[in-house]
Amino acid sequence: MSVATRRRALTPGRTVAWVCLIVLMLLTLFPFYWMLRTALSDNTQLAGNSDSLLPVESTLGAFKRVLGLATVEEAQAQGGSGASVNFWLYLRNSVVVSTVTTVSQVFFSAMAAYAFARLRWPGRDKVFAVFLAALMVPPIFTTLPNFVLIKNLGLLNSFAGIILPAAFMTPFAIFFLRQFFLGISRELEEAAMIDGAGHRRIFFGLIIPMSAAPITTLAILTYINSWNDYFWPLLVGQQENVRVLTVALGIFRSQTPQGSPDWAGLMAATLIAALPMIILFLAFAKRITNSIGFSGIK
Repeated sequence: MSVATRRRALTPGRTVAWVCLIVLMLLTLFPFYWMLRTALSDNTQLAGNSDSLLPVESTLGAFKRVLGLATVEEAQAQGGSGASVNFWLYLRNSVVVSTVTTVSQVFFSAMAAYAFARLRWPGRDKVFAVFLAALMVPPIFTTLPNFVLIKNLGLLNSFAGIILPAAFMTPFAIFFLRQFFLGISRELEEAAMIDGAGHRRIFFGLIIPMSAAPITTLAILTYINSWNDYFWPLLVGQQENVRVLTVALGIFRSQTPQGSPDWAGLMAATLIAALPMIILFLAFAKRITNSIGFSGIK
């Protein structure tokens, strides 16, 4: 028996490890399956068949209600409220907020990380220590001051009010990119300076192209975090024209047309809202984990 064959042989320990891994995977994926099962069920029949593992009276009515393709009579017959759902408007709002937040936050965080990693100025390490200390401050502590500021600026119920508190930089983003910038050879910068390049040209022409992988990873993480944010958009974006998808789902849940929420419609809307993020994460999962692991080397 070759060495490779012996390594692939199932030992009791390896068998237990595979069983535990499969069980953990099933436990992780089961909520997604339950969402799909509920979304494909008739909402009026769910309460009487709550223990069924398969869709109850399988139908696509919930998806039609969410996407605005069902008439009022059809929605009410299937346990929906019959109220119009501006799903595409909320989806557009989430895309606008997440995209602008991601682009601005990654850009400003990259500039700050470059200043901390490559420039020499008095108090640099102390200021960076303050930024790291901010990682230990719970976000709820800054919510009230930010809300008062946005209100005094007259930016309630606007995209600017939702975006601005997270638009510039975050301690995690600065730390993440700084760790990568520290690994870039200084000889490359010195060669660029000999050719007459300044810090601006080095940053945009050298550092940014060489850091495409971690910047892409940070952008994906920032986009997912912004897409899933609920509490802050709920506080400052209550009008429908700026309401994001996560807030709209909460309002959708509060509608009780027949004494209980439209669970099938809610699960259908949640699946559609989560689908872009799931695809995005699966497409870049390896890059994300590799970049996070690399950031901890320095």
